[in-house]
Amino acid sequence: MSEVKLSAETRSEFGKGAARRIRRDNKVPVVLYGHGTDPVHLTLPGHELLLALRTPNVLISLDIDGKTNELAIPKAVQRDPLKGFLEHVDLLLVKRGEKVTVEIPVHTEGELAPGGNLLEHVLAALPVETEATHIPEAVTVSVEGLEAGASVLAKDITLPSGTTLAVDEDAVVLQVLAAQAEETEGEAAEGEEAAEA
Repeated sequence: MSEVKLSAETRSEFGKGAARRIRRDNKVPVVLYGHGTDPVHLTLPGHELLLALRTPNVLISLDIDGKTNELAIPKAVQRDPLKGFLEHVDLLLVKRGEKVTVEIPVHTEGELAPGGNLLEHVLAALPVETEATHIPEAVTVSVEGLEAGASVLAKDITLPSGTTLAVDEDAVVLQVLAAQAEETEGEAAEGEEAAEA
């Protein structure tokens, strides 16, 4: 798991105008909350935060005003729908050794059984409970030779040590679907005539 160090500044201005000014300075308004403490309003460097958020569930070490150090994980990220830049980020305060519930990406390896079958990711990310400083980056599942109708349940996935499921163990994560045969033009026309009659 990667840990990224970022310098944060506390902020005292709030509202849309203040947020626009912060973003104009290539910074991002952030709220840090958790552990029953009052929310702390911060600004973080925009480019460095954007790079850090490319890693799912990244652990961020915050140096706040050069006085205190805190660990946090991203909880909610708001992006501009058109340009994609960060508008606002919520960070959850964590402590070393503390358990947190996060979603980790599910990756697959191997080839499905021949026959044009399709793999559906019912859960693109698997909810798990794990130590805040040891969040797995992803889990990998082998789909080698699976045929249509087969499914992979949450309980079938091997999790790293210290990580447990935070979802029903019988939840379907992946399933293999049979490829749909395309109708020929003649069959489609007959179907339309029958429908009109």
